[in-house]
Amino acid sequence: MLISLLVKIVVQVKLVPDAVQASALESTLRTVNEAANWVSGVAFEQGVPREYALRRHTYAELKSRGLGAQAAQHVIKRVRDAYTTLRANLRAGNLGRPGSARRRKAESRPIAFRVDAAQPYDDRCLSWQYDAQTVSIWTTAGRVKGVRFACSADALKMLQQYRKGESDLIERDGVFYLSATCEVPEATEYEPEGFIGVDLGIANVATTSTGYRAAGRGLNRHRRRQRALRRKLQAKATKSAKRRLKNRRRKEARHAANVNHIIAKRIVTEAQRTSSGIALEDLKGIRQRARLRRPQRVTLHTWAFAQLGQFLAYKARRAGVPLVFVDPAYSSQECAQCHHIAKNNRLNQARFVCRSCGVVAHADRNASRTIAHRGEAAWIAGRESRVPATP
Repeated sequence: MLISLLVKIVVQVKLVPDAVQASALESTLRTVNEAANWVSGVAFEQGVPREYALRRHTYAELKSRGLGAQAAQHVIKRVRDAYTTLRANLRAGNLGRPGSARRRKAESRPIAFRVDAAQPYDDRCLSWQYDAQTVSIWTTAGRVKGVRFACSADALKMLQQYRKGESDLIERDGVFYLSATCEVPEATEYEPEGFIGVDLGIANVATTSTGYRAAGRGLNRHRRRQRALRRKLQAKATKSAKRRLKNRRRKEARHAANVNHIIAKRIVTEAQRTSSGIALEDLKGIRQRARLRRPQRVTLHTWAFAQLGQFLAYKARRAGVPLVFVDPAYSSQECAQCHHIAKNNRLNQARFVCRSCGVVAHADRNASRTIAHRGEAAWIAGRESRVPATP
């Protein structure tokens, strides 16, 4: 039996409610998040019981606060999932060592939810009318019908064909959005004829073994400009400066995400065109391993390598392009030609000279070719044997 694998993609649409509808949506988000904070307090006092036990302690009160049955269930589940995530972060050490101030702060009080935090909706609380581009949605003021939404033609087509599961109601700066989950079938993965190595960095966001180089100069300049502007507005501290800061929130993140989307799409398209696979560095934990001076830490911690990796992964799955993650250790010091490893092979950020065979190359291009070799070796090692079984 063939099992169809699916890629989950989030499609966001902008709601265009009238004044009455907007008031109902705003009131609903405020009510459910106040209720979530109350449930969080109960869960903290009760030692965070299982979801069923938490429901026994809170469901009746949530109903009395005006929440529908499904909305109450979603609030309880959202709180329980938040504590599950907190415990996972504590176990992984993401909130510091035991006894650290950050860890004590996280463990010593209930989880709090913002008044405009997202609220999940299932098909019982939310229905879509694609032809009319409207939704019917549950609110604390009753069912609100005919709420218009706006999106691109491609997004509407994807919603019609693949939307499945829950959608989240989100408010950002007074604008409402619905984030819907779409389950898109994966393309059949082909047998690669070679691998494109991708070296990730800060000076060059991505460098491939085929010669493509996405320079990070523009992105880094944009980040420095945004950082300087934030510092200037924070020092000003006037009402207009604070208003300007609020309006510019997430602008840098959106710009970086757009750049990463463009880079990922180009790499996947090139791999698909040449029937190649993609070899990518596994950089998980690099922020904990790296030891940098204070001025360099901001640059490292704003490096969105994980996001670019995620974009490459899901775009490759949709296109049927094989993708493997390889160990990045010493990839910047290893010669792609003779595989000699030496620290002084790397003269500076841009120049690589092998002390064994004498090859001269751009450092990032050499590293990408090394990653391509490692990707091919990893693919061969993990591929099923086609040798007939011994009788």
